[in-house]
Amino acid sequence: MRWDRGAGDPAPGDDVGRVDAVVDVARHPSWVRAGLSAWTDAHWVFVSTINVYADTGTPGGRPGTLPLVEPVHTDGDLVPGDSDVYGAMKRGCELAVTASAASSTIVRPGLICGPGDPTSRFGYWPERLVEAADGSEVLAGGSPEDVVQVVDVRDLAAWLVTLAEQRTAGEYDGVGPATPIGDLLAGVAEGVGSEAALTWVPDDVLAEHGVEPWSGERGLPLWLPRPEHDGMLAHDARPSLDAGLVVRPVAETARDTLAWLRAHPDATRTGLSREHEREVLRAWGAT
Repeated sequence: MRWDRGAGDPAPGDDVGRVDAVVDVARHPSWVRAGLSAWTDAHWVFVSTINVYADTGTPGGRPGTLPLVEPVHTDGDLVPGDSDVYGAMKRGCELAVTASAASSTIVRPGLICGPGDPTSRFGYWPERLVEAADGSEVLAGGSPEDVVQVVDVRDLAAWLVTLAEQRTAGEYDGVGPATPIGDLLAGVAEGVGSEAALTWVPDDVLAEHGVEPWSGERGLPLWLPRPEHDGMLAHDARPSLDAGLVVRPVAETARDTLAWLRAHPDATRTGLSREHEREVLRAWGAT
């Protein structure tokens, strides 16, 4: 049986049957409320986002220690690409779940990566480093000590099922361990068999030459300006690991992501062009 919550399904009186648990990834509060009204006895695992946190500058945060954005409880305010509204609507969904579900788990993932990623924010790196496998120069942003964290989609999915099966209650950040980006990219290079030489260019130089953080045609994936984003990808993963999240080596994620990208040449790519990269590297080398 299939329903379209965007079309108002399930309608009052529909025979929805009984389910023990639900894993919900919606971002529209009305969709979440519709599901909750249909399955009143189910354990609800709601997949939210770290965008519900108002503080991106404090590293080591965990649920209950960081301020949250003001919730949005309606659907009409969703603006594609607006991370502020996205986080506010997800927060509205969270509150609907905690108010109505028989029991619930709130999971707030950060950067999800792995095969099938529609954003290529992590996938940029396996492809870029294998291009430079002979040891040629690759632009990296900020400092190799800047902390980031990712979670493989397969590890996250397996954990969500475990949380549902065990009816684990509480709030968790769905993140892997916080890792210096230099170490993370070394793991990516290991996974794809690359000996690329990373050249670390400071935030201000990147900004001066039109490099944008995170993603986009002029973006450098995984790079975030500091210190204002010191905490965005540096949450405390220990509560989630203690609750059963198991994460694989980043080298494995990188290898499998590269294989998936090669099998799907039309998949989304992001990141600055090679010409733009060379321009920035020349400018930095001339300083």
